[in-house]
Amino acid sequence: LDNQQNGHDYFCADFNDNNSVTEAAKKITEKYNIDILINNTGGPPAGPAQNANEDEFFSAFRNHLVNNHILARHCIPSMKSNHWGRVINIISTSVKQPLPNLGVSNTIRGAVANWSKTMANELAPYGITVNNILPGATNTERLKSIIENKSKNTSRELNEVSGGMLKEIPAGRFAD
Repeated sequence: LDNQQNGHDYFCADFNDNNSVTEAAKKITEKYNIDILINNTGGPPAGPAQNANEDEFFSAFRNHLVNNHILARHCIPSMKSNHWGRVINIISTSVKQPLPNLGVSNTIRGAVANWSKTMANELAPYGITVNNILPGATNTERLKSIIENKSKNTSRELNEVSGGMLKEIPAGRFAD
């Protein structure tokens, strides 16, 4: 789907369908030379890795790693021809230290981090950088869900759970 609103084009794709992402990527790169690609996909549902079924891993792998790769593969040719480009992946601090009760996310985000490092090595000679941003706790529906699940699983009050998380953040607040 190709639309325009307030002078800006936007394209829609269903990240549960790699063919949809591929078609959108083709439309985008047929119309534009892309210099900067930002990959940012919401995380998979919370829960321990040991309780996750295989479909949860396959879905997260498709939504995060495979779709990032599809988009990058289509954008990289114009970056190479310009001898300049940026691929920025918004992932998670869980690549440094796995977060409790986010088993699937921890696993997949680690895969994306290593894909990024591999791509950075391969693309550096073309003037293209590939970087990961590891945002901390950000005030989103996902964070609220994580706090609610942690509260439920530990029988602690919501404010006690969020207060404990805030103590680990140097700024003492969740990002917006």
